[in-house]
Amino acid sequence: MALDPLATVVDLEARGLAVDPSETAIVYAYLYVASVAVREAAGTPISQTTSTVTLEGSDGQWLTLPGLPISSVLSVEVDGVPVTDWRLRSQRLWRAAGWTGCDGPSEVEVTQIHGLPEPPADIVDLVCRMVAGALKAQRSQEDGTGLDAQVITSERIGDYAVTYGGDGRVSEMDLPQYWRERLEARFGGGAQMLRSR
Repeated sequence: MALDPLATVVDLEARGLAVDPSETAIVYAYLYVASVAVREAAGTPISQTTSTVTLEGSDGQWLTLPGLPISSVLSVEVDGVPVTDWRLRSQRLWRAAGWTGCDGPSEVEVTQIHGLPEPPADIVDLVCRMVAGALKAQRSQEDGTGLDAQVITSERIGDYAVTYGGDGRVSEMDLPQYWRERLEARFGGGAQMLRSR
């Protein structure tokens, strides 16, 4: 299930970016791609959704869930067997019997409702800025060459010369490392992505 973008055309226009009706399709594509990039860096959908995640059962009674914040847990299975003897506390599941079996680690499948009802203002703004940058690049050349990743690093006027270089980004949809770290720290991102239903 594809999630709605984290920002809208209305959000772009509220920030002073006029979107011509002929640009609507490309702007929606940019909003979607920027949202995917932000969610990937966060390691979570950010928007409220229902997801199923499979985790390795850890030693002890607590199991940390990804995709903060967790609103509720709908079901839990340990090695394919439904269990109900758990409690959701502080974004984690507690179970008196623990999360490992007598023969070693178990596989725990959790279906949960998680994420925020509305994207935070700074996330909306980030997505809008990414889209504005991509739209500016797209608008810069009618033939589409404005979308290339080259950056002018030096220019000379006498006997005209120009030097192109890159800043390491392929496009405006690539988040700088500091944004990736900030999103991961804020949303508790992880190596796995959640599977939404």
